[in-house]
Amino acid sequence: MAKSILILQGHPHAGGKHFCHALADAYAAGAKAGGHQVKRLDLGALEFPILRDPADFMTPAPEPIKKAQDMVMWSSHLTVIYPLWLGTMPAVVKAFFEQLSRNSFAIGPGENGGWPRQMLKGRSARVIVTMGMPAVAYKLFFGAHGVRGFESGILGMSGVKPVRETLIGGAASVSEKQAAQWFGRMKALGEKGE
Repeated sequence: MAKSILILQGHPHAGGKHFCHALADAYAAGAKAGGHQVKRLDLGALEFPILRDPADFMTPAPEPIKKAQDMVMWSSHLTVIYPLWLGTMPAVVKAFFEQLSRNSFAIGPGENGGWPRQMLKGRSARVIVTMGMPAVAYKLFFGAHGVRGFESGILGMSGVKPVRETLIGGAASVSEKQAAQWFGRMKALGEKGE
């Protein structure tokens, strides 16, 4: 079944030629080959303020974020790609998801102070994270806390499921052969819409 896939490129260096960008290109090529509709959003290229006042969560989002909200509503699957910085997502990715969640877009208030409403139900996600350390070390020694927090505290609380992940370790020193293997995996995931 064809999906509408939104690829959120979370490398802070907008339009750069980093490994994250090449992974996104391979994923998008596979998705298109698989008959899926694809849109892309480069988070590093967006200009938006950082939320500082909790009251702002209940106000409408600024224009670039409203467009992003429309893209998320269009999608049935989100693919989020970013490099691991200081054990978690880069600040621009966190700031984007905070802005995206404004005005009960992703997480709505629960009835009578109960469990929050999951506003993005019906969507699945793939989180692809590159890192310098071996991925197994990030999982075993650090519990992959940064990625887990994003998957459960942001995507999961919004109702997105299933959320699958791909952790790519040693990204700074990946060989051409290893890169080609990763691009092949990304293309295959894109074709399946996962």
